[in-house]
Amino acid sequence: MEIRDIKSFIEVANHRSFTKAAENTYLSQPSLSKAVKKLEEELQVELFDRSSRDLHLTDAGEIVYKQGQLAISSLNEIHNLLKELVDVAVGEIKFGIPPLIGTLFFPHIASTFKEKYPNVRLELVELGAKLIEQLVEEGKIDLGLIVLPVDETLFHIYPFFSDEFVLCIHREHLLANRESVALYELKDEQFIIFSRNFTLHNFIINACEKAGFTPSISYKSSQWDLILELVASKLGITLLPKILFERQSNPTIKTIPLKSPLLWNLGFVTKKGAYHSFALRKFLQLFSAVNYVGG
Repeated sequence: MEIRDIKSFIEVANHRSFTKAAENTYLSQPSLSKAVKKLEEELQVELFDRSSRDLHLTDAGEIVYKQGQLAISSLNEIHNLLKELVDVAVGEIKFGIPPLIGTLFFPHIASTFKEKYPNVRLELVELGAKLIEQLVEEGKIDLGLIVLPVDETLFHIYPFFSDEFVLCIHREHLLANRESVALYELKDEQFIIFSRNFTLHNFIINACEKAGFTPSISYKSSQWDLILELVASKLGITLLPKILFERQSNPTIKTIPLKSPLLWNLGFVTKKGAYHSFALRKFLQLFSAVNYVGG
């Protein structure tokens, strides 16, 4: 079975006539007839119902037509993939990112990538980190930027950013003049943390439990700036990555380093075994292992 015979058959099917197909292609009517006849002999089926003036596909013809289109489409895709490989002229990357991380990093990522590869579109998917992991694992998005660690048996991991958590307290707090604080010293404090659907929610609770206590939580919020405003109102303390504190300007809030650093590590993840388009490879080369602390 030759691809040119399938193309000839599809042309005849599209025009419902050997004559019209010949008029709209570079092929002659006899060559089209020969190609269809050859296919019918090889497959041992009739592809057209020739009982009326216009040709109609038989049931077998419908199958060959649909599968033939798929085969030709796959072959045509070779040219598109090679073009992408050569110059990344076109393409799309489906990029999952939690809202908090997106607020901090996506504008810079998008503008930097667009400047270098203007015709590759970044399709943003904003969901929680666990959902992002699931979509990457299912192959529904190309990559995600999430809090590490993740299951290394399922994902390729590309480190992107690392930051330290700091204690954020009101400047009149009893600990405000300390140079550093051990996490266990906060066991009697009222914590203000992110809502349950944020990765940082469990992250802080787990860190406290490892230090020997379960934190008492006074407020939860999905907004980091509201969390800091609650701290400024003396309603509790919080632990946040330093980069978030540096984005606010309330003079009543003070930060204190932790004696044992608590790290916030972010990384890009892709599904193990999944095909990486040339555009995706260029993206990962551009951004992975880049550290923006202090930048």
